[in-house]
Amino acid sequence: MHPALPHSGRSPRSRSPRRLLAGLLPLTLLALPLALLSLPASAQSVDDELPVAEIQTFAEVFERIKRAYVEEVDDASLLRNAMRGMLSELDPHSAYLDREAFQSLRESTEGEFGGIGIEVGMEDGQLTVITPIDDTPASRAGLQARDLILRIDDTPTERMSLQEAVELMRGEPGSEIELTIMRQGESSPRSVTLTRENIRTESVKSELLAPGFGYLRVSQFQTRTGDQVSEHIRQLERDGDLDGLVLDLRNNPGGVLQAAVAVADAFLDEGLIVYTEGRLPDTEMRFSANARTAAPDVPLVVLINGGSASAAEIVAGALQDQRRGVVMGTESFGKGSVQQIMPLGNGEGLKLTTALYFTPGGRSIQAQGIEPDVRVVRGRVEVTENGRGVRESDLEGHLGSRDAPRERTELSERLRDDYQLGEALNLLKALDVIRQRDR
Repeated sequence: MHPALPHSGRSPRSRSPRRLLAGLLPLTLLALPLALLSLPASAQSVDDELPVAEIQTFAEVFERIKRAYVEEVDDASLLRNAMRGMLSELDPHSAYLDREAFQSLRESTEGEFGGIGIEVGMEDGQLTVITPIDDTPASRAGLQARDLILRIDDTPTERMSLQEAVELMRGEPGSEIELTIMRQGESSPRSVTLTRENIRTESVKSELLAPGFGYLRVSQFQTRTGDQVSEHIRQLERDGDLDGLVLDLRNNPGGVLQAAVAVADAFLDEGLIVYTEGRLPDTEMRFSANARTAAPDVPLVVLINGGSASAAEIVAGALQDQRRGVVMGTESFGKGSVQQIMPLGNGEGLKLTTALYFTPGGRSIQAQGIEPDVRVVRGRVEVTENGRGVRESDLEGHLGSRDAPRERTELSERLRDDYQLGEALNLLKALDVIRQRDR
């Protein structure tokens, strides 16, 4: 049952928008304005009226395409394209989802989908890499955040919708795809050939960087990511108390809001995590931490970069505002909008931006991003084969110490080529020294 329309205050003799439209629109289009008139009451304003002139123009365009376009186009395709156009002009993240796209989105949040493992978006009208997902063809091929995708195989991406691009990049596992990309700082495009795979992603990984210092990598936020983070923290603590932990959110494109809240909650025992603001009452939400926490006291460094987006920025912003950890790296992507996935009656769906995220301190993430407390750009650590820098004891013919030799500790292989991670570990060790002195 549709809710009643708000009363316009007109006399019974004045023509309502619905009666006027019946005289203007072809019968094939009557369902469209009638559906618009049947919006939920919460989405309407008392003063809302349909723009009759614009709808009449729409109907005229529709009829001219039907009559004169070089190839015959059915009504359903035209209306579906019109809906896609309406949404694509709102913002880069709103979209009309056909059955296949709707199913693909559901699969990606559950951690299994087909393709090359890349998160893309539209930036200034250009198809742009937000981030490659760990251990996928895209990451192994060296694609980076902010790479511009100029062509997909032989198809230029100019004027291509985001959904069209995603559909082109998906395909049968084992099939090849060629991307032409332009990277910042380079003078000419490069071509990259990738082989599609059935992408099954584990969103959380962990290991010890050094005795007492853990590493927790969250590559995206899926439905079980919060539980997985708590499980990995417990695994790291089996070898003894943690003196520090690196939470790596670099190149994390985001995902499920509730998962981001759960991950932040693993390190907070009280206080606000994130809140949202939108036009409708049900888009205004607040999420706070619970007292039950996996790692409330472990010193924490959070790594972010330009590929950290959406839910990753929620976590980094919450931990930064609550002074729970030091955020290190480079400025994040700046996607602070909330998308609701709305199933439609025909089995398709709607992804619609309905609100904006705000950190506990009231900062908007949208188009701003999270500024790190300590800026560390990407680089390379030059190390010896055993994972350490060159020292006096490594030189041939060095003088020996009169004291008993110190035991060498093994460091993670991750530190070999990851300058930012090495700096995060150094900061954790410094914090641990300060903490020991204060005891």
